[in-house]
Amino acid sequence: MDSIRQQKAARLIQKDLAEIFLREGKNMFGNAMITVTVVRLSPDMSIAKVYLSLFGAKDKDSLFQDIQIYTPELRKLLGLRIGKQVRIIPELKFFIDDSLDYIEKIDKALKQ
Repeated sequence: MDSIRQQKAARLIQKDLAEIFLREGKNMFGNAMITVTVVRLSPDMSIAKVYLSLFGAKDKDSLFQDIQIYTPELRKLLGLRIGKQVRIIPELKFFIDDSLDYIEKIDKALKQ
């Protein structure tokens, strides 16, 4: 169970990472739409698991690899935004959130 402090910091990271992907993402990742669906912080708030939904990309795997390459730069941009509000800028670990694909698959199965 996450503490209130973890939840507030996770919401802050989610909001600011979403803005970073919106503003800086065009330079880094082209026209792909990247949304931050969930952020989960470790209890010591040193690691943030960030779940992303990727839209508008022909090859999601290569886009995800590009995100992995740009992780240090994304963490730096995040640090510039939230550096005064948190003590530690967490290490970012990105994961693909495939829950929408799973929902579509179940929906198709139910319609058959």
